[in-house]
Amino acid sequence: MLDYPKIHLLKGKEISVRRKHHWIFSGAIGHKDEGLENGQLVQVLSAKREFLGVGHFQNGSIMVRLITFSNQKVDFEFWKACLNKAYLLRKNLGLTDHPNTNVYRLIHGEGDGLPGLVIDFYHGTAVIQAHTIGMHQHLEVICQALQELYGKELKAVFDKSAETLPKNLGMQNKLVFGEPETHQVKENGCVFEIDWQEGQKTGFFIDQRESRQLLGSYSKGKKVLNAFCYSGGFSVYALLNGALQVDSIDISANAIALTHRNVELNTDFEGKHQAVVADVIKYIREIKEDYDIVVLDPPAFAKNIKAKHNAVQAYKRLNVEALKHIKKGGLLFTFSCSQVVDKTLFNNTITAAAMESGRTVKMLHFLSQPGDHPINIFHQETAYLKGLVLYVE
Repeated sequence: MLDYPKIHLLKGKEISVRRKHHWIFSGAIGHKDEGLENGQLVQVLSAKREFLGVGHFQNGSIMVRLITFSNQKVDFEFWKACLNKAYLLRKNLGLTDHPNTNVYRLIHGEGDGLPGLVIDFYHGTAVIQAHTIGMHQHLEVICQALQELYGKELKAVFDKSAETLPKNLGMQNKLVFGEPETHQVKENGCVFEIDWQEGQKTGFFIDQRESRQLLGSYSKGKKVLNAFCYSGGFSVYALLNGALQVDSIDISANAIALTHRNVELNTDFEGKHQAVVADVIKYIREIKEDYDIVVLDPPAFAKNIKAKHNAVQAYKRLNVEALKHIKKGGLLFTFSCSQVVDKTLFNNTITAAAMESGRTVKMLHFLSQPGDHPINIFHQETAYLKGLVLYVE
């Protein structure tokens, strides 16, 4: 018998849990034990007192995030089993011992059954990001399980949870274990410098690996605009695959500096690459129609459901301008990583942008996140990355 505090659901509210959805909303709760604190482990029971799962309590609209549907204690053996199962998936994907790629996502939140936890592996350094207080409270035992999983291959563990948890916790990004031997990784043979301390997410947009490779296959002899370039991932792939010219644009000076370094790490592209600090939409409005390929990979315009309408309008305006100013016969790679903007809404928004631009547009590819960012079939919210490759006549 578990001794975790109990939360009882209202009659009929257990249906989604039985379907293995990880979130329990406040409106589903009939009764809960007194004195619960944010981050505390709780066991969830149906109105008939049937066991449903164990998760982290959080006083908010999502009141419980379930981390197991089994009647089991959350201890070292639990975390060890979770990490081993996730590692096996990445091994089966060919990522754990790939000769040309040594960066991948090990834990993808609900996609791996662990809401609030992200772990990315960067050539011997694991970077952890906790999105809930409850998950962060397990940091020590998670690190122990990581050390056992990777053995000597694991040189360091870096905790970046301060960026996702409430600032009143007084947290700071910090090294938890060891020292990193390098900040450089390989992805499909391309070399990138990773800033996991100050950079966005855990330091690199690992989820665009397959889309970057696809862009590279189209880049030979082309002029490419990489908008919202961040660390220059798409730019490096385009240049290494024979692009005539690549322009990288971002409003962040730090991002542009990192793009310069990553381009230089790969080979000498003098005269073929320029990186500019600029507002993307203003920049696109002023360009000539001579780009063969335009990449739009903006940050999430909608962090929550309330911002969805404004996000959709922003995506539409951005894509209208890109479609108006791309060369005839050009390609537009366009993305959204906003979870609240689903695939259908994103596709409809881009269709509306195409109509407003007055151009004839064809869809060539539907893009999504790679296998190390798995979509939990029982928790569809894990499908967050949408992309389209459009041919513009």
